[in-house]
Amino acid sequence: MNPTDRQRKLLFGGLIAVLGGVGVYLTLAPSGHGDRAPEGARTTASAAPAGPASPPPGIAGSVGSGPFDIYRLLPFSQREFGTAADIAQRFVAAYGTYRYDETPDAYGARLAGLVTDDLLGQLRRGSAAPGLQDERRAQRVVAQSGATLDRVRDIEDNSIIFLVTAKQTIDRDGKTSRSSRQYAVTVTRDGDSLKVYAFEPADAGQKGDTG
Repeated sequence: MNPTDRQRKLLFGGLIAVLGGVGVYLTLAPSGHGDRAPEGARTTASAAPAGPASPPPGIAGSVGSGPFDIYRLLPFSQREFGTAADIAQRFVAAYGTYRYDETPDAYGARLAGLVTDDLLGQLRRGSAAPGLQDERRAQRVVAQSGATLDRVRDIEDNSIIFLVTAKQTIDRDGKTSRSSRQYAVTVTRDGDSLKVYAFEPADAGQKGDTG
């Protein structure tokens, strides 16, 4: 029996629907095992970070947030550093303090614990100079000095150079004057102690001149 026109139209419509469904399946389904990526590989690729998985060598640890001990990088401990600074300041104050009626030995005795033996000898000889002593006695000179520690100029294995400002008040013939001068003071290890080895005006450089 030949199908009628109505039956042919219904049959053709059914074939179109079936072929369309097959096309959709072939489009969405994987083409075969050979083209399918392993499940583990797909998971790894999607989870991989954009940048390197670990930091470059040498920077794996984080910088500590606690206080940094600068003294462990220096040739002097914190206590030695503080002692050296105190000695430099006390020396400058003592160096600029003297009286017309004070003997060179008394002046040197006040400096003895602060300076090396060589520097002490130079200071004693300078204070004992006849012309200087005569001038101070004639003018009845009385000098009083204070000192302010400014900063560190240099640090070496066995010495520290401090910049120290002397503030001196001088009474001469009943008249008072005031002056300020900065010194470069070298403190060095002397046996088991720290002492002033050399000093001079800061603007002249550190050459060991004891002016």
